[in-house]
Amino acid sequence: MGKLEEAKGILSAIGMPRAQANDRSAYVLLALSNLAESSAWSTAGKPVMRIVDMMNYMSENYGKHYKPNTRETIRKDTIHQFVDGAVAERNTDSADRPTNSPYYSYCLTDEMLSLIKTYSTNQWQSMLKRFVEHQGSLMEKYSQLRDIVRVPVMVNEQEFSFSAGDHNALQKAIIEEFASRFAKGSEVLYIGDTENKDIIKNREALQALGVTITDHDKLPDVVLFSKANKWLYFIEAVTSVGPISYKRKQELTAMSDKCKVGKVFVTAFPDTAVFKKFVDQLAWETEVWIADSPDHMIHFNGDMFIGPRNE
Repeated sequence: MGKLEEAKGILSAIGMPRAQANDRSAYVLLALSNLAESSAWSTAGKPVMRIVDMMNYMSENYGKHYKPNTRETIRKDTIHQFVDGAVAERNTDSADRPTNSPYYSYCLTDEMLSLIKTYSTNQWQSMLKRFVEHQGSLMEKYSQLRDIVRVPVMVNEQEFSFSAGDHNALQKAIIEEFASRFAKGSEVLYIGDTENKDIIKNREALQALGVTITDHDKLPDVVLFSKANKWLYFIEAVTSVGPISYKRKQELTAMSDKCKVGKVFVTAFPDTAVFKKFVDQLAWETEVWIADSPDHMIHFNGDMFIGPRNE
């Protein structure tokens, strides 16, 4: 058998579902093992690779050319299951790397590497049996390692955990710091996560308030509703892109044109340095909140507040 068929056989032997024991997943395993067609399994390694590196390896060593838009399929339909099944682990060089980082990477687990090195040897069957018997505990072990770097957040009096990264840290600050100061008693109707785009999405409540929800509409990072004030807060968390510009405000206004409650548009920044990068993009009649100065807000325009102030 060639390396591709052998790799498929290994994946089947450890109990991976058929969809993760196919050609695509076998090529991923070979890339993560740093094995070309002529290489022996005993020489397998565990290089740290991004998905694009895996695709380049497949192309260079096996003549398998995947189109660039296949990267998401590899991530969702192979890599996720490899990570869940203790075949691979994420970001061993930087555990808190955000999901959207261009350096997000994977490598084989030590246990998987030890197993495949014995393929076609007298040790294979005993090592396979040991791996399968301990796979549940291995999955728990690597799951706990992933959970260590997750960000705990209290949302609507329930505890959730976000994946690590600056963007989700800012969203945590919006929920716990901004809301407690400027949207007291509000309910979170929507919040996304860099891994789970719709970690909370109260579609019924949003639609009842007049927000049009379709598969193509892009809600802001956080949506809060204050029943006391009858205010709906549309909040963008900005660490690198995406402030409420004039165009973005138009999109959100169109999405909520049937709303009968007040709408508040807020761009949140982690600090003043990031705010300064986007100040010329912000739309008038929107608000700015900066997490490292949580007690203050900036209103873009000021017509509502112009006039003398008592010292």
